[in-house]
Amino acid sequence: GFCTSLLLSQIPGHILAQTNKKTEIICELRKEHAGVYWYRWNQKRQNFEFLIFSNSLGKATYGDNISQDKFSVHGGSSHTSYSLHISQLHASDNGTYYCSVSESSQLLLGSGTQLGVVDVLPPPPKTTQAPVSKKPMRCVTKRKVASMKGACSPLVWVPLAASVLVLLLSLFPTAHRLHRLRRRLWLRIHRQ
Repeated sequence: GFCTSLLLSQIPGHILAQTNKKTEIICELRKEHAGVYWYRWNQKRQNFEFLIFSNSLGKATYGDNISQDKFSVHGGSSHTSYSLHISQLHASDNGTYYCSVSESSQLLLGSGTQLGVVDVLPPPPKTTQAPVSKKPMRCVTKRKVASMKGACSPLVWVPLAASVLVLLLSLFPTAHRLHRLRRRLWLRIHRQ
């Protein structure tokens, strides 16, 4: 059986490459293994296609109908890093590639790398830069900064807000008194 594992990580997670070019997928292992398997997930057939096994000595075993010119594996001296090289890319190479190691009669899979092959790569996104201001820079001294801070200081706005609140609360009884006087006047006029 297959199961994903944190023992293997793949770099990068996604690749968009151009037709007839080559690409590389790196598989990092947490500990040494005798070798690494590489598989491609076939979306149409819904199965894993065995591509290549490379042992720690660099000897490769290929899957059925897998071109040796197209796929190769390069291992690091530490035997914890293996990279899959794919050359002469075509649309048929689209898919998700997994590195894998055998442990306790299970195949542990890496995180997967999704490869997309296109005829023309999209242009990189344009970065827009803010226009450079031609105005001369004004130097701000520490004294000016201190005076600017004073305007927004809590020592200024807290008493100010409190006095506005007191003023509004003192207006409330006056407004209520005016409303009662107006009502009395209205009742007096209507009684007559």
